[in-house]
Amino acid sequence: MPHHDTIVVGAGVAGLTAARLLAAEGRDVIVLEARDRVGGRVVTDRRFQLVTDMGASWIHGVNGSPVAAAAEALGMRMSEFTVGGYQPDSRPIAHYGPDGARLSDAQARAYVADIHAVDATLVEVIDRSSPDASYRDVTEAALAAQEWDDTRTQRVREYLEHRSEEQYGAWIEDLAAHGLDDDAIDGDEVVFPDGYDRLPRRLAEGLDVRLTHVVSRIDWSDDVSVTTDHGTFHANRAIVTVPVGVLQSADFVISPQLPEPVSTALGRLSMNAFEKVFLRFRTRFWDEDVYVIRQQGPEGRWWHSWYDLTDLHDTPTLLTFAAGPAAEATRDWSEDEIARSVVDQLRRLYGAAVETPTHVHVTDWQDDPWARGSYAYMTLGSTTSDHDDLATPIGDVLHLAGEATWTDDPATVSAAMLSGHRAAERVLGRSVPIPSAWRDL
Repeated sequence: MPHHDTIVVGAGVAGLTAARLLAAEGRDVIVLEARDRVGGRVVTDRRFQLVTDMGASWIHGVNGSPVAAAAEALGMRMSEFTVGGYQPDSRPIAHYGPDGARLSDAQARAYVADIHAVDATLVEVIDRSSPDASYRDVTEAALAAQEWDDTRTQRVREYLEHRSEEQYGAWIEDLAAHGLDDDAIDGDEVVFPDGYDRLPRRLAEGLDVRLTHVVSRIDWSDDVSVTTDHGTFHANRAIVTVPVGVLQSADFVISPQLPEPVSTALGRLSMNAFEKVFLRFRTRFWDEDVYVIRQQGPEGRWWHSWYDLTDLHDTPTLLTFAAGPAAEATRDWSEDEIARSVVDQLRRLYGAAVETPTHVHVTDWQDDPWARGSYAYMTLGSTTSDHDDLATPIGDVLHLAGEATWTDDPATVSAAMLSGHRAAERVLGRSVPIPSAWRDL
């Protein structure tokens, strides 16, 4: 096998960004990818002549986003669809109470005001929380400070539970108190009507990407050896962009073991349980002029939010999420079983108007061997610095990159791209402009 300058492990956006920047500087780079496609957790399903982004869907804030800049330069069509971090208002929302009846405007305003009151209290509570506090601990303290009755408290408690699940796919008691600190959105959010996968496919153009190359071992000391099912590859250095779930797997060995602070940071992060459920219908039977439908009460324990994607493709479409406990409980369910469960809840709200879906798409990231979950979240005892600590250069020959290694906005494609840029600069030992990754495409 030839000796390369740099091996990039993983052909997701982080790996492709790093590889393009290095190749643009004349470096000999190969990309090893276990899947039979590029993109990693950016993948678009085009069955039935429908465009369905099964992994990443949004740019969460276009202001200053390198992904937005790349998408614009590459001519990717974007549509504004701002969800705003599981927002309770700002966009038209149909709130339904535990009895299945839609809240009046006055009731909805009172409920939203309660959420904002707790959020205002929560800032101070989180600031003074202990390192091992959970998001449940701090939200319960913020709720108690309001001195409300049990029913009023429970409605906001449910909202906070759902926010933890929908933002990070984690049950509220498993998420660190600071787990949502880095969840910031700057500017409009957009989606891609023609599919997000056009980004990694374009970034991969002209690169030496070896698909279906399963990496099982990386040995590093003065240089790097990468063992795959197609033989061993050698390089001066490596950039490893596999998800946290793969890094923690016994099937992926790094030797010598990862040093501090990388190892501790890795141990305090975990992959989530978060799946998308897309339902297409013949007609749009739900509330007009709303972007999301929300259900309160115990009936909304699993299925509580449905996002209206109809305008993206001129096809009546609702998106909901199996997140945290719901994703774990339905992990072995068929698509039909999941669809029936979701439709049962919709019929509590809309009765006989709810049709059987014409098409159903359900993701399965928990059982994907090359992801082992959708994205990483902070477990108890974790701090926001763990993201950057995970990217600490190792012996000047090994660099970790990917969404989990970027502090400001982890769990996003922007984080992946920025982390790939940082890794490339560290390999080069100097700054390079990130637009160089797509300038010649």
